[in-house]
Amino acid sequence: MKIFSILFLICSIQGSLSLSAQPNQKHRVIILSDIEAEPDDTESFVRLMLYSNCIDIKGLVATTSIWHKTSVDPESIKRVINAYGQVQPNLIKHETGFPEASTLLSLVKQGLPKYGMLGVGDGKDSEGSNWIIKVLEEKDERPLWISVWGGVNTLAQSLDKIKKTKSRGEANRLISKLRVYTISDQDDSGIWIRNNFPDLFYIVSPADHYGSATWSAINTFVRGINNETISNSWLTQNIQQGHGPLGAEYPDVAWGMEGDTPSFLNLIPNGLSDPEHPEWGGWGGRYELYKPDLAKLQKGNSGVPYEKETREIWTDAIDSYSPYIPNEYGRTVRKDTITFTNNKVSLWRWRDDFQNDFAARMDWCIKPYEEANHPPVVVLNHPEQFTVKSGEGFSLDAFNSTDPDGDNLSFLWFHYPEASSYKKIVSMGAENVHGVYVTAPKVEKKETLHFILKLSDKGTPALTRYKRVIVTVVP
Repeated sequence: MKIFSILFLICSIQGSLSLSAQPNQKHRVIILSDIEAEPDDTESFVRLMLYSNCIDIKGLVATTSIWHKTSVDPESIKRVINAYGQVQPNLIKHETGFPEASTLLSLVKQGLPKYGMLGVGDGKDSEGSNWIIKVLEEKDERPLWISVWGGVNTLAQSLDKIKKTKSRGEANRLISKLRVYTISDQDDSGIWIRNNFPDLFYIVSPADHYGSATWSAINTFVRGINNETISNSWLTQNIQQGHGPLGAEYPDVAWGMEGDTPSFLNLIPNGLSDPEHPEWGGWGGRYELYKPDLAKLQKGNSGVPYEKETREIWTDAIDSYSPYIPNEYGRTVRKDTITFTNNKVSLWRWRDDFQNDFAARMDWCIKPYEEANHPPVVVLNHPEQFTVKSGEGFSLDAFNSTDPDGDNLSFLWFHYPEASSYKKIVSMGAENVHGVYVTAPKVEKKETLHFILKLSDKGTPALTRYKRVIVTVVP
C-alpha cells in the first residue's frame, strides 16, 4: 500500500508539469560583481551560496564599477565561498546538489581593473571576459544568464571580441544564448552594449537613479505594510548571528540591503517565475519590453551616462496589489483595504516569502533535518496550461500537495492580471482552499489568464512554493 501511494504521488507530480517548463533544468549564470564597492555584494553572495544547488553557477567574476573604478577583489568572493565550504556538509543533509567549495573557487575570475569603456577594445581581454566566451562556446544550449551587480564592461569586452573574431553566424548564435540582468547602469558600457547589440536580451532599470528602480524594492521601506523581514534586527537574528560561519560573513547594511540579489531571484525554481518571460513576474520583479522615455527617468549623480535608449529593453513594469492579511475569525485571510500601484510592487509583493526562504536555508547551515523547515511541494490535479471557451466554468485544484515535514498547509489562489492578456480581475470566491471554481470571462478574442497558487506551510519560518496556471480563453 505504501509503495502504491508513492507511485501515485510520483505520477501526480509528473502529470502536473508543463511539457515546456523543464523543471529539472537548472539555469546557468555568471555573476559580475564590484564586490568591496559596498557591503551589499557580500550580502548577496552569502544568499547565492545557499541556492548554489538549484542554480548552475558558471562563473564568479570580480569587476569594477562607477563606485570602484581601479581595482577588483576576487579574494573577497573566495572568502564567502570558504565560509560556505564549512557549512556545505550540513546543507546537503537538507537538499542534494550543493557543490563543493573547491568547485566554486575554481569559478572565481577577475575583469580588468579599469572603469567602463576604458576596459573595452583590442588588447583589453581579461580572465573574466575570456571565461564568458569559453562558457558560451560549451556544447550547452541552455541560455547563459549574466547577472551584473556592478559595471558591465567585462561582458562588453566579451561581446566586442566575439564580434571581431567570429563569423556573423557564429557571433549571432553565441549572443542569442545570452540573457543579461543588470542592477541599473553602473558604468558607461551598459548603454554601449545596448546600442551595439540590439538583439541582446537585456533587463535593466536604466539611468542611475537607483531609488526608482524595480530592484531597489528588495530593501525599500513601504508604508502600510509590515517591513520586519528587511529590518536590521531580523537580519541579526535570522542571518548573521548563530547561523555558523556563512552567516557570520554577512555584513551590516550600509547603503541598502542586498541591492544585487534581485538579479538572480527569478532563476530560483520556486514555481512562480519563468526567466524567459520577464513579463510574467517573480521574486526578482516583473519587466516589460519597451523603449523607456528618457524624460520620465530620474537622473542620479553617479556620473554614468544619461542617454536615450535606441531600442526596446526589458524594463520596469507596474503592478497593482492589495495584500492579503490575516483574519482572526472566519476566513483566515482577507484583502487589505489599501492598494499599491507602481513598479516596485512587482518585487516587494513577494518579499516576505523570499526572506523566509533565505532564513530557512540559513537554518540548514547548522541544524539537523528534523529541526529545520523545508518547502512544501505543490501538486496540481490538472495541467499547468489548458484552454476553455468563453463563459465556461473550470476548476483549479492542488489537493495532493504535500509538505516534507508534515506541516499544515495554507492555500491561496489569485488571478495575476498584469501577467495576463485579460486585464480585468477574475474572481473565484473563497481563494484560500485547495480547489476553486472559476467562470471564464466572456471574450471576443483569444485571451490568457494567469492564476497563481501560493502554497505555504505553517513551519518556522513559514515557507512558500507556487504554481502558475495559464488558462487560454477562446471565443
